Amino acid sequence: MPISSSNPRLAVNTLDVLLKQCYSSPACRRHAPRRHYATGTSTSHINHEATDIAVLGGGITGLASAYFLSRSLPHAKITLFEASSRLGGWLHSRTVDVGTGNVVFEQGPRNLRPTNPNGFVTLDLVRDIGLEDRVLMTSKNSLAAQNRFVYYPDHLVRMPGPGMPLLSNVTNLLSEPIFKGAVSGAFFEFMEWRPKRPDDLKDESIGSFISRRFGSALADNVVSAVIHGIYAGDIYKLSARTILPWAWQSESERGSVLEGQLYAAATGRRPVATDDVEIIKDFNSRLAMSDTLEAVKKSSVFTFKGGVGELAHRLERKLLGSRNVQIHEKTQVNRVRLQPDAKGSRVRITTEDVSTKETRDSDFTHTISTISGSAFARMVRSDEKGVEKGVFPMHPVSLAKAFSVTVMVVNLFYSNPAILPVHGFGYLLPRTVPFEQNPERALGVVFDSDASIGQDEVPGTKVTVMFGGHWWDGWNTYPDEDEGAAMAKSILNRHLGISEEPRAIRVSLQRNCIPQYPVGHERNMEKGHDQLERFQGRLRVAGNSYTGVGLNDCVRAAKDVVKGLVDGTGKTGLESFVGGKKYSWVTAEDLNEKR
Repeated sequence: MPISSSNPRLAVNTLDVLLKQCYSSPACRRHAPRRHYATGTSTSHINHEATDIAVLGGGITGLASAYFLSRSLPHAKITLFEASSRLGGWLHSRTVDVGTGNVVFEQGPRNLRPTNPNGFVTLDLVRDIGLEDRVLMTSKNSLAAQNRFVYYPDHLVRMPGPGMPLLSNVTNLLSEPIFKGAVSGAFFEFMEWRPKRPDDLKDESIGSFISRRFGSALADNVVSAVIHGIYAGDIYKLSARTILPWAWQSESERGSVLEGQLYAAATGRRPVATDDVEIIKDFNSRLAMSDTLEAVKKSSVFTFKGGVGELAHRLERKLLGSRNVQIHEKTQVNRVRLQPDAKGSRVRITTEDVSTKETRDSDFTHTISTISGSAFARMVRSDEKGVEKGVFPMHPVSLAKAFSVTVMVVNLFYSNPAILPVHGFGYLLPRTVPFEQNPERALGVVFDSDASIGQDEVPGTKVTVMFGGHWWDGWNTYPDEDEGAAMAKSILNRHLGISEEPRAIRVSLQRNCIPQYPVGHERNMEKGHDQLERFQGRLRVAGNSYTGVGLNDCVRAAKDVVKGLVDGTGKTGLESFVGGKKYSWVTAEDLNEKR
């Protein structure tokens, strides 16, 4: 296919493929070989040694892990430990009375994408626990799906996409300062004389990768905004290999990100992680069993009538109703170690009652840790010199390197339903916005009343403002609730001209809520796999510190780690980081997709 600088559509496609890469979390395109499995719970082989299993952490990964275990090993005893007084982790949906009715404020994740393999696993879980009738869908043709904005340098800019006429896309690309260099960057990215990636370069930052391939303007003005919206992170610290795996692989195999895109368009094939193929085929073959799930799969995003927190609440109810599951809230895990016994070895866990400070040792045949990598690393540290049998060295650095950032979330509800100057999903702010336009260090604003239509009982306008992330790295103190509310109202006034007082406002500080995957993350996790093997398959990890920060990624990680424990095909939960990258170029027919 001929390429020339007179083809601005190329730049549109370039932005589209890069944005899709960013919006697809790492686990959606996990490249090392995982185990193929149907999304059901049946297995051909059962690990009969797994009779007493501990799950550390009661967030979505822990809840899903305990649920999958209870279904796959009904005769095993399952114990879930959670340090706080509530389950669900970062999933926190609050119903707020605004006087004339209730509205839902999301303090954590607010929607899910159903269009990737990890989303299919979540949809299967939704069906299995009976939440189909609670689903709220956002159509791909909705304003929220088609209108996504970036604020630069002092106004909202609509991002190019398939929902816009070609002429509008071209006009935006050629006239908006944010896209300066986008067309020429796309043209030059495809040129054979462009410098190749050094053979010894095993990973680099997203900012470095995009700048090297497309120019720094695209990296700083557009990609940094998208990364703010997903990771609240710094593109010059986060791993391109982990977060943009297909773009990274396309450069490796073809020397160009765009050449892979053009090959896919010309052949009708697209790259799918080999370990995802069977999941997609299986899910598509069963879509006819549920009209709701078939409709959800065709949507842009979905949530639930009572917010995403409904998923955690329903899982909690299911677990409380299971005879083989025990849940211990307000129970802090202090230490994890391998304990030899007459039957081989068990995992000994030292817990502390948060209220009474009483400690207790308990032994389990197997343990799944879903807490953060840094917290987990502290738990398995040895207090003695040297290394205890089966216990990590003094400081397992590799798993602790996935540090996290803190985000402040401010939810606001206005009685006026026509207060927004534009409609869509919302807008993000790149790193290049002048300081005077963003002194509060906001990451983005979500127009919830557009993105989650039908969730609230009363008409009005609901928005959420996010602050902090990497901008707050190194801070010892953060804004309080009053300061957060003032910051949110200030930025909405400056950017959108909203001067009215909100009818309701809630401020929440989410400390260390989003793990960051630094350059070298894949290698760090491979080393973590090697360290975990010391536990002889007795201790595994799953969660957003490792294979993806999104809710779908967490559910998929839970499914994978339980599958590996049940059928013996996995030992650590980090097998996906071991081995070479594998993609399959497949057609829609290969995946049982309907046209």
